[in-house]
Amino acid sequence: MSSGMVTAAYIVAAILFIFSLAGLSRHESSKRGNILGITGMAIALIATILGPDAHNIGWIIIAMVIGGVIGVRLANKVAMTEMPELVAILHSFVGLAAVLVGFNSFIAHEVFSENIMENIHLTEIFLGIFIGAVTFTGSIVAYGKLCGKIASKPLMLPNRHKLNLLALLISFILLVIFVKTTAIGLQVFVLLMMTIIALAFGWHLVSSIGGADMPVVVSMLNSYSGWAAAAAGFMLSNDLLIVTGALVGSSGAILSYIMCKAMNRSFISVIAGGFGTDGILVDDEHSQGNYRETTADEVAELLKNSHSVIITPGYGMAVAQAQYPIHDITLKLREKGINVRFAIHPVAGRLPGHMNVLLAEAKVPYDIVLELDEINDDFASTDTVLVIGANDTVNPAAQDDPNSPIAGMPVLEVWKAQNVIVFKRSMNTGYAGVQNPLFFKENTQMLFGDAKVSVEAILRAL
Repeated sequence: MSSGMVTAAYIVAAILFIFSLAGLSRHESSKRGNILGITGMAIALIATILGPDAHNIGWIIIAMVIGGVIGVRLANKVAMTEMPELVAILHSFVGLAAVLVGFNSFIAHEVFSENIMENIHLTEIFLGIFIGAVTFTGSIVAYGKLCGKIASKPLMLPNRHKLNLLALLISFILLVIFVKTTAIGLQVFVLLMMTIIALAFGWHLVSSIGGADMPVVVSMLNSYSGWAAAAAGFMLSNDLLIVTGALVGSSGAILSYIMCKAMNRSFISVIAGGFGTDGILVDDEHSQGNYRETTADEVAELLKNSHSVIITPGYGMAVAQAQYPIHDITLKLREKGINVRFAIHPVAGRLPGHMNVLLAEAKVPYDIVLELDEINDDFASTDTVLVIGANDTVNPAAQDDPNSPIAGMPVLEVWKAQNVIVFKRSMNTGYAGVQNPLFFKENTQMLFGDAKVSVEAILRAL
């Protein structure tokens, strides 16, 4: 395949990637967007393999087959509840690939005749390895926190922001040395030193972020992985990789910004790391009053006598796989003429759009799934709210307690409804580690047990 054909194929693939992002932005067109993305990637791979610059095609095909087998196995094995962990670990692969490409480019590159071109190439290598290393360790820590192998509480090192600034300053000095020197030995030493600093920097960035803010971290790492891919594209002189990386990086950054606004966080503090860590944690055993328990039969009777119902799902719904019986309850209530809607917090779950994906999987109609700003004013006129597996996203302490770690975070104001039913396994705190005053309000009743079992019991009673 000629270089002109490869360029044309890359342009087609880039256009398909753009249409893919557009399709993935809405539930109705998400499947089409996914197909467009797959098609674009297939075109890009074929064009790269058959291009004039391709070498050792046999090894490339072997690597692709191995990767494809692993991908198919993961797709069949990983449950929807484990999707956040899978996304985090895939981000780490992108970062590691950028690091390896960077070292390969340094070892294999030919010296340019013009100093300016040599300096640009060395800068590409340095930045590509730096961004890749930060993405790699940051994603590994995110994976550990999401799957429970690392504590969700933030790492509170003394002067953590100064440490981050120091790491950036030292890395910049190393960049200047790396570009200016002509001694190969010194360049190798500087590159290795920077890699170690970047690995530690990425680990510290994500370790310093509280567990309740992990959805923002995932979108932030998505952006980092995109810039790492773009850096690899510069090093490989691959235009499509640059375009694709820029698309992923910018879309991830925009998503992070939107989610930060939804959580009353500063976008700069996300990039700097260590946000969501201020405030005083409430003791797990701290009692804020008495709570009332209820039963599935009582909840079913309450729902029968309601005119409007809002269901607020959280990560507990994902863990229990309760979205299917919830869909069945929704159908049964709507058949009785009851207005049923879903209230989705932007950071519910462990991944941006996590609840939307689960509800779509269960065939819940798109038009009754509403975002926080669309439905928050309606709670006051709602008869019954079912809080299924949500905790921090419905915590009134965000508005009432300035010392709370989630103070200022916009939350779903479920407590304004006439009746609130909270589905929980126990009275333990949520992912942020703070107690929820909602559980002790007069209009709140607790339904303890597995969310799926409880919902199925209510369904039978209906």
